Amino acid sequence: MSNESIQNLNEELENAQSEIDTHTNELLAMAVGKDNPLKDMLVTYVGTKFDNEEVTVNMIAEAMAHEFPEFVYAFAEENFLRGYQLGLDDAYKTIGRTEGEVPTNNAEKS
Repeated sequence: MSNESIQNLNEELENAQSEIDTHTNELLAMAVGKDNPLKDMLVTYVGTKFDNEEVTVNMIAEAMAHEFPEFVYAFAEENFLRGYQLGLDDAYKTIGRTEGEVPTNNAEKS
């Protein structure tokens, strides 16, 4: 391997995103404002629960998961199913089919 190739590889490694960076969601660290009555209620409740004035999206998600797991589960399930369907659609496109040729849900099958 030439010195130039090694230098290019080193540059790529320096610019590569780490696994921790990949799995870090900046939106979860955002502070939540009290823009409407629902946000006001959530921020007040979570702030009291965590004894913290600055409430983040992650804190609200944790409180919801603990206090109302059915709601969070429904969101997670829907998110998973949509992502799974998108993955299947992409897979069909890569093998030469179009989304219209293969039913993607029960409504299209009938």
